[in-house]
Amino acid sequence: MTDTDKQAKSKRPQQVFTLVVEVGRKSGDGLPKGATGAALMIYASGVDEDEAVRETVAILKQADMAPLDVTGYGTADERIAQGHEIEDDERELMDRALAENSVIVAQVTPFFDKT
Repeated sequence: MTDTDKQAKSKRPQQVFTLVVEVGRKSGDGLPKGATGAALMIYASGVDEDEAVRETVAILKQADMAPLDVTGYGTADERIAQGHEIEDDERELMDRALAENSVIVAQVTPFFDKT
């Protein structure tokens, strides 16, 4: 990356993206006994969604999780344009992710095999 590219990237503002990450099982992942995996609702900051996804996957791997798939739902403005309602508590977590330049796991939904 050239200095010009770095300068252009550094001038782009951080945004917060809503991601849903499916994870599989891995030793030490902290998921409940008997779970086959989970879906994580995440708010992640980045200059674009690709960066938010890369950072999220890297952090989940450091936390001994096994990310399998990531679905991006865009920024708050993009979600509102799609008709999503964003509650105050969700907005607070998004604001926190932006202020801290962080990845916040807002919800974990474990999957269990029904057989």
